[in-house]
Amino acid sequence: MSGRELFGTDGVRGQANAYPMTAEMALRLGAAAGRYFRSDGSSGHRVVIGKDTRLSGYMFENALTAGLTSTGMNVLLLGPVPTPAVGYLTRSMRADVGIMISASHNPAHDNGIKFFGPDGFKLSDEAEAEIEAMVLDGVDPTAAGSIGRAKRIDDGRFRYVERAKSTFPANRMLTGLRIVVDCANGAAYRTAPEVLWELGAEVVAIGVEPNGVNINDGCGSTNVQLAARTVVERRADLGICLDGDADRVMILDETGAVADGDQIMALLATLWASEDRLRGGALVATVMSNLGLERHLAAQGLGLERTPVGDRYVVERMRAGGFNLGGEQSGHIVMTDYTTTGDGLIAALQFLAAMSQSGKLASELVRQFEPVPQLLRNVRFKPGAKPLEDAEVKAEIAAAEKRLAGQGRLLIRKSGTEPLIRVMAECEDKAVLTETVGTIVDTVERRLGS
Repeated sequence: MSGRELFGTDGVRGQANAYPMTAEMALRLGAAAGRYFRSDGSSGHRVVIGKDTRLSGYMFENALTAGLTSTGMNVLLLGPVPTPAVGYLTRSMRADVGIMISASHNPAHDNGIKFFGPDGFKLSDEAEAEIEAMVLDGVDPTAAGSIGRAKRIDDGRFRYVERAKSTFPANRMLTGLRIVVDCANGAAYRTAPEVLWELGAEVVAIGVEPNGVNINDGCGSTNVQLAARTVVERRADLGICLDGDADRVMILDETGAVADGDQIMALLATLWASEDRLRGGALVATVMSNLGLERHLAAQGLGLERTPVGDRYVVERMRAGGFNLGGEQSGHIVMTDYTTTGDGLIAALQFLAAMSQSGKLASELVRQFEPVPQLLRNVRFKPGAKPLEDAEVKAEIAAAEKRLAGQGRLLIRKSGTEPLIRVMAECEDKAVLTETVGTIVDTVERRLGS
């Protein structure tokens, strides 16, 4: 192990029971995190652990608990809760560290481990690098008399429910609205329907029967077709699609049309700017956000700050620049007035607040700007392969950049959470767009095959 082999753009992630997502590695990560956050050797340090609904979550929860308690950390187990709940409860419960066991939108056979600092924000690259170094070097356990304790926290979900509700205008209700909420058979399968119902909505809940292996399976923010059909069939006013750990969202209007993260951010930025609530006069998004969003904001005199892919990098830029709104096209919406990380449910509540305030239908709000045609294709590769270092691939990418100069943009990157090369381009000419992306993908696939 060298460099940042364990940590990607969002913690440690991979297929369960295969390196690096093994019980042994989770134990070592727990011990390293415990030593890192208990470096002064004093007692009373605590960590909160949440998880989504994957079967492997039980294994990693126990392994992390063993590693953490072996270094003297006291562990508070939240059970299945959304990722943003861990960020919130880490700070609320005065914990030294928060850990979420989840692979987000990935299939059930994957899992991951994400770390939050005592302020509720995800750890920096530097902190993750130090923990990874400790995993490599090994950690000495604490003395027998200083071993930590573990305790189940039964009301963590309810604390988060109250927090989410508090972000919705106190003088408003959702009475009269029929809302479809797709919880992806994941971490929010109870919290999201509860919040919407307590605020007065008629709730049609789908994706709320987790069995350990059906998380994100044909449902959720990456598979909105089921929710779209349900919205139309039940004549709902709105659809809310969360992913497995509920840190991202897609919004559906009453016709089933989808608003992605860019459209949601555009709506909130416009509304907040009109109310003088948008700090810094800009929002923060990644290099993946559509060029149409940038043009839409510029027309209003608002800026767009771009970061590398990953909501953690969005948050870092927001904190450094004093911005309070940011996110990703994939549906991570970060509102630091309310949350420390992407929160799909609270973002949906802000959309509902805009509906309530304006008196408009969802269909009048989901299309804030006309996107520039964008095409994204993924190429899977075997671990260890380095397709972007191949001379022929590099030459084809250079030719594509030259072809798009002045009329679009090209983004090629290696995924930080899966063994994928992501090829994304934007161009007003759809024929050029299709040809450009297709040529690069074909070249990568042919070179990988060789």
